[in-house]
Amino acid sequence: MGFVGLLGLIGNMVSAQEKHGIDTLQCHIVGFSFGAVTPLLGSNSGGMDGGNMNELYDGPYLNFDINWAYKWKSNWMVTLDGDLWFGYNSDNLTQRAERMGDIFTPNGHLMSWGGYDGVVTLYNRGFAVRPGVAKIIPLFRKNPDSGILLKLSGGWFMQKTVNTQDMNESEVPQLSEKMMPLYDHLRNGMILTQSVGFIFMSNRSTYVNFKITFDLSECISWSSRPYTIDNVMGLNGKDENTYFDLMAGIKIGWMFPFTGKTAYDYYYY
Repeated sequence: MGFVGLLGLIGNMVSAQEKHGIDTLQCHIVGFSFGAVTPLLGSNSGGMDGGNMNELYDGPYLNFDINWAYKWKSNWMVTLDGDLWFGYNSDNLTQRAERMGDIFTPNGHLMSWGGYDGVVTLYNRGFAVRPGVAKIIPLFRKNPDSGILLKLSGGWFMQKTVNTQDMNESEVPQLSEKMMPLYDHLRNGMILTQSVGFIFMSNRSTYVNFKITFDLSECISWSSRPYTIDNVMGLNGKDENTYFDLMAGIKIGWMFPFTGKTAYDYYYY
């Protein structure tokens, strides 16, 4: 075969390579995310001050979640998220002496069983479970599983005030397990979250997959306690208010798809 014939054969082989299509993933995906969330504003049906999340607790809050998704080749996904958030500065209950119904001493301390100043940290804790749907809008021709991520999710959430006490000190009796429900502002309700961000799923590695999202959440909640003590809100009885809270946050997540890498498909003939 001469040189001209060899060039012709190579040309025929190249022309016979046909891109059949883009191989997008269809698989289960599990992952985790972490970031920060902060309350923006709030309102309540009673029109009282001091009762919404942005008034109860100093922000921002740390946010961790574990998530699952099932992705189709169309880049539509169904999702399930479990979120946990808590006070960033570990002692973020605002006006805590006033909110605790005068159990603090005039100098701002709590008395323990031993007659000493109790060492107590008061902060918020929240939890949410949110099923949802999501869509990936591809940005890269050679990586159709990566691009803009749009997501809508909603479900149930709760938030409350919790306390930790120095184990080397005597217990503060007013904040025992039996007494704390009077002061914990426990509320349950519904949460709706809209998310927009960027998702990257590597063509070459199953373990290099991440996402960055901005989340905006609307929360409606009600008190779950038959009796609440909070002198800031003027509550000494059942809290009958309905609370609306708006929260915003940024999260970074890592994902593990239960399948191989994505790729272009080529047929040769």
